[in-house]
This record gives sequence, C-alpha cells and structure tokens, in this order.
Amino acid sequence: MDQTVNLDYVKKMFDLSGKVAIVTGGSGAIGEAIAQGLAAYGANIVVTGRTVKTLEAAVKKVEELGRKALAIPCDVANEEDVIRAVDQTMKTFGRVDILVTVAGLAIRHPAEDFVIEDFSKVMDVNVRGTFLPCKHVGKIFKAQGYGKIVTISSVRAFAGHPGGYAAYGTSKGAVNLLTKQLATEWAKYHINVNSIGPCIAWTPLTQEVLDNKELYKIFMSRIPLGRAAVTQDFIGAAVYLSSPASDFVTGQILYVDGGTTAG
Repeated sequence: MDQTVNLDYVKKMFDLSGKVAIVTGGSGAIGEAIAQGLAAYGANIVVTGRTVKTLEAAVKKVEELGRKALAIPCDVANEEDVIRAVDQTMKTFGRVDILVTVAGLAIRHPAEDFVIEDFSKVMDVNVRGTFLPCKHVGKIFKAQGYGKIVTISSVRAFAGHPGGYAAYGTSKGAVNLLTKQLATEWAKYHINVNSIGPCIAWTPLTQEVLDNKELYKIFMSRIPLGRAAVTQDFIGAAVYLSSPASDFVTGQILYVDGGTTAG
C-alpha cells in the first residue's frame, strides 16, 4: 500500500468550506462558540433552540464571518420538531454534512431529594434530545454515504461528583454509550460519530456554581490545569471531529477537561 503523505490533503484537512453544519443548542454559550468555530473554517451553520429570538446573536456572529446562517426553533426532545428542522435545513441548503448536538440541561439536587419529574427532564433533553437529531440526520448521512456527528458528553459521565449530578451524570453516561453504539452501527456508511467531554466551563448556566467559593474549590481540586474551561477551549475539538482530519476516528470520547479524567 502506498504510504506517501498527500500534503495537499494535509493542508486542507481542517477545511470545512461549503459544508453545512447543524448545531443544536446554538443559543447557549458552548453551542454559539462551536458554531462560530465551524464557520471560521468555512462551514455554513444551522442553529436550533427553543425560540428563534434567542438564536439571533449566534446567527449574527456567523454571518459576520461571511458564512450563511439559519435559525430554526426546535425542541430536540420532540421528534416532530427535529424532523421539521432537518427538513428545513435540506430545503434551505440542499445538504447537511455535520451535526453537533450541544443542547443540554443540568438540574442538580442531592439524589435522595431528586424530584422524578426533574430527573426525567434531564434525561429527555440530554439523551432523547441527542438521539433524535442523530437519528434523523443519520438517515441523510446514510443515504449520501458520509457524515460527521459530534455529541456533547461531560466529565460527569466519567466519574461521580458530590455536587448533585445523579441525573446529569447518568444522562451523559448514556450519551457516551449512544455515541459508541451509533459509531459501530454506522461505520459501514462512513459516518463518524464521536463526542466531546467538557469539564465545567464558565457559562451563564454555571456562573452560580463557580461563584460559590466552596464549590469552586471542589471543582478546581479535580482539574490539574487549575481552571474552569472557557467556551473557546472546545472549538478545536469540534473542528477536528467535524473535519477530514478525523476521518479514521469514530466512537471516541474526547475529554477537553484540563486533565480531570487523567487522575
């Protein structure tokens, strides 16, 4: 087998020019950052969220990079919404190449006090809301014979934490296995399915946690690099897993966690 390195390919292995990416949860801090990162490498972006208004900032930032952007209201736990969002993407762009499932929910309570309705909400958004976009975008990827799926896991899928993560950690553990399951099922269609596993990051949703001195000390004691992540930290992993650079990578959980899972 020819082992010559194709340098023309290497130079373009992170190029996403002409690609179309769907980013669920595109109005959130991480989703918005990943959308901008993919756009910076050439992709046109579809962002989904509960309402179009909350997505306006993400759309504007993508358009400022010279890319096309579309906002679609979508509850990722509702199959009809997901089907409609995928159909609208295809009608607008005529293609989809990348799916990043960022939409998520964290509700934290001590396990013994966890209201089952709250537990179910977390599972619906984080597990069902990951599976449904994968299912319906996966059908398109299967038909076209390629595609990149990037799910969003968490270090909480790797190890427990005293901060009330009975629902969130369990849901992200399910996302890990779903990622591996889809990767093995869909490899024959040249669909790559991988996941990014962040540690705690500075976002509006975690501000209350990180502003708590006691909780902050607990979190930092588990991160060898000594700081919480910022949303920009996840862009490199997202671009890598969405681009030709990762064509021989599938079923992997790429922890972007400051060394948390290293021990």
